[in-house]
Amino acid sequence: MDQTVPHAPVSVDELAHSFDEADHHAADLSDYRYEDWATFGMFWIMALLVFLQFFTRYVLNDSYAWTEELAVNCLVVVVLIGAAMCIRRDRHIQVDILYRFLPAQAARVLATMVDLVRVGFLVYVTILVWKYIGMVGDEPMTTINWPKVLVYWLAFAGFVLMALRAVQVAWKNWWQGYSILERPEAYD
Repeated sequence: MDQTVPHAPVSVDELAHSFDEADHHAADLSDYRYEDWATFGMFWIMALLVFLQFFTRYVLNDSYAWTEELAVNCLVVVVLIGAAMCIRRDRHIQVDILYRFLPAQAARVLATMVDLVRVGFLVYVTILVWKYIGMVGDEPMTTINWPKVLVYWLAFAGFVLMALRAVQVAWKNWWQGYSILERPEAYD
């Protein structure tokens, strides 16, 4: 037998009051850094390019080919610079079930190794991107006569930011004596 209690309908006055309460909360932008704003701006440039592509293709029936290439390049930049934001906030996908069963010292050693491997990997990829820019940096884009090096430099900046943020996270984890892997509840 279903024993759920039906919810009373919300009155218009109660709904309006909830909006009044929301208006009195100040927006706190202090936790955002430059990579957050760069990602936000690039996302909206990408959204405008995709809208322009949609509009020209389906409304004007004459698509601008360059909008797709620029939108894809914006997506690359959004992903790579946005990844630095995720590293700074420790919000990447992580598997922490193993840490629940390990002794505290073994978990600390393993978490430190994870931090060091992450930093090493990101520094290595940053060096590879630097070398790649030196090899193919003067190639033009396919549909528009702009150099691809603009995208490559933004990708390089994303990897530099990821590496720097990974160093910061590793240092913070070392200093406080635990990471999100060991104590995920401390990060809620």
